[in-house]
Amino acid sequence: MLHAYVILNPAAGRGAALKLKDPVARAFRAQGWTVDVAQTEAPGHATDLARAAVGNGMQRIIAVGGDGLVHEVANGLLAAGSDAQLGVVPVGSGNDFAKLAGVYRHSPERAVARLVTAAARRFDVGKVNDEWFVNSLGVGFGPAVVRLRNETAASLKGFLSYMVPVLRAFATFRAPRCEVHAAEFSETGYIMMVEVCNGTTAGGSYRFAPEADPADGRLDVCIVRRVSLPRFLLAIPRVIRGTHAGMREVTIFQTREVRIRTPDVPLVLHLDGELREPGGHACVVKLEPRKLNVLVAR
Repeated sequence: MLHAYVILNPAAGRGAALKLKDPVARAFRAQGWTVDVAQTEAPGHATDLARAAVGNGMQRIIAVGGDGLVHEVANGLLAAGSDAQLGVVPVGSGNDFAKLAGVYRHSPERAVARLVTAAARRFDVGKVNDEWFVNSLGVGFGPAVVRLRNETAASLKGFLSYMVPVLRAFATFRAPRCEVHAAEFSETGYIMMVEVCNGTTAGGSYRFAPEADPADGRLDVCIVRRVSLPRFLLAIPRVIRGTHAGMREVTIFQTREVRIRTPDVPLVLHLDGELREPGGHACVVKLEPRKLNVLVAR
């Protein structure tokens, strides 16, 4: 009999995930699976739960929550060197990883039904400063938006919870001088943002890397140079549609390793939407191919 070890973030979806503990367990049992459910209690707890679960022989780890929970669970599996399969029941706001796993915009019950017939696929992951990311890493404007969203978006839902912080962040953000160096591309200048993508979207609705494939052995790097307000307002719908590559302020390239340096300001990153301030001014982002075993619904 197949077994699911469920890690649930009760705060995901502004508390909606807490109400799904029993329904998700029932949905797995209705499919003939046995199930255990563990709830996270603090940031980082999911990483410990995932590492302990695979240490106890669990083979299918299911994250019930948003991209932050997926990030933590994946880091637990990767730190353990585990071949266990990662599945997701999306309950967050952006759910970028759920798009890659074939369960985006499905109800929890439907997501479970799709997971039990899913096939495992080897995903690449990115790594920086001994931490992995599964969907995207950002420098510049992206972390500024994440910070504002964490501080102010509690009363907003869905698309607005991302759009309003974007507009507010632009009012005060100043593009830093940035150096981006890879074997395939090099540039130094005032760069609004660098988004290093394993998946196609970040922030829920923004298709920074529309051609990205999380199993192609490449990271897709999207650079947006300093822009005026009119060009910024023009760029937003184009990024949402994934047609921004033709803009003069935008470059997209593929690589396995990229070095990013902000010589005038301390480096601030987001990894799958989680803020990191590592200290210093530079980082090296590397691809680790076929590292994560993911349940991808057919």
